[in-house]
Amino acid sequence: MGRRNVAAASKRRGLRPFYIVLGLLAVIGVAAIGYAVVGRGAGGAALEPIPIEGADDPRTLVERAEGISVGDPSAPAKLLVFSDYQCPYCGQFAAQIAPLLKAEFVQSGALELVYYDFPLGGAHRYSFLASRAARCAGDQGKFWEYHDVLFGEQLRWSSSSRPPLDEFEAYAERIGLDRQAFATCLRSDRFADVVSANRLLGEQLGVTGTPTLILNGRRVMNWSNYAELKALIEREAGA
Repeated sequence: MGRRNVAAASKRRGLRPFYIVLGLLAVIGVAAIGYAVVGRGAGGAALEPIPIEGADDPRTLVERAEGISVGDPSAPAKLLVFSDYQCPYCGQFAAQIAPLLKAEFVQSGALELVYYDFPLGGAHRYSFLASRAARCAGDQGKFWEYHDVLFGEQLRWSSSSRPPLDEFEAYAERIGLDRQAFATCLRSDRFADVVSANRLLGEQLGVTGTPTLILNGRRVMNWSNYAELKALIEREAGA
């Protein structure tokens, strides 16, 4: 399957959990949301969210956003994860919880896990760039590998005094990507629209911090307690 088809499939798999929630938003009205003109760093890399045309329409917003999934799209349990690469708690989830979920539920076909970018900005000044970097890696079929490297190296690149473009390119080379192709993507505005749409979508679903987990349309309140999370997934999978 080509890259475009894979991306389209990932997007379709991420749409279903939102339609009921966003349908309610459409009834009560969704405020138009916009961001400042895209901020750029050295080399022209997009560093900040950009305006999303049609963001006041829930269905349009869902179509513009794109989750990256792992697992069977027909799994009885779907877990949406809104995450920020510069967030220490997101790093904890990625290192300690996600591997258990993949081993116990994703591999068995009981769970589909879908990642959505939610760069917080502010003190997390490189989180938007990091989200774009992971999607640039996804262009070469290694989103999840790059996702893991970003969290594993979080303390290093997060403390940089300048946008960590060189560091991100080095990580790409480490996992076997074509560095030049990755750099061309990173030092542009590619995926700025997708990451911005993901952030807006999270806001409309009530996401205010990271990580935020939504299991079959319901928010998980205590994600760090694996026993509780496991019980919730088993209940949904059984249903």
